[in-house]
Amino acid sequence: MEEQERQNNQSGKKKRHFSFLYVLGGGILKEDFIVRHTRMIVLVVILIFFFIGNRYTCLQKLREIDRLQQQLRDVRFEALSISSELTGHSRQSQIEMLIEEQGIDLEGAKTPPYELEK
Repeated sequence: MEEQERQNNQSGKKKRHFSFLYVLGGGILKEDFIVRHTRMIVLVVILIFFFIGNRYTCLQKLREIDRLQQQLRDVRFEALSISSELTGHSRQSQIEMLIEEQGIDLEGAKTPPYELEK
């Protein structure tokens, strides 16, 4: 019996028992595979944290872009409505009506404007 265990240990085929308590207790960190590849595991964990942080930052920037685009649409709509309102108020008929309402003694020109040449 002892001879078989020695042969199994020598051939590198150890019988491993990975239970929940073994992993939780930290016994898995003593395994040969983990010890040999510690640097690679640390590198992978660092890269995972970097990618998670990068994704979080990108999502925040996308939300900010969406908010700014909505704000830009609102401002454009407001500028368009103000421009159309100004165009409506600056028509000659509207100006003549406002002059009459306020009782100002002004009349429109009866002769068309002309240009002077230099």
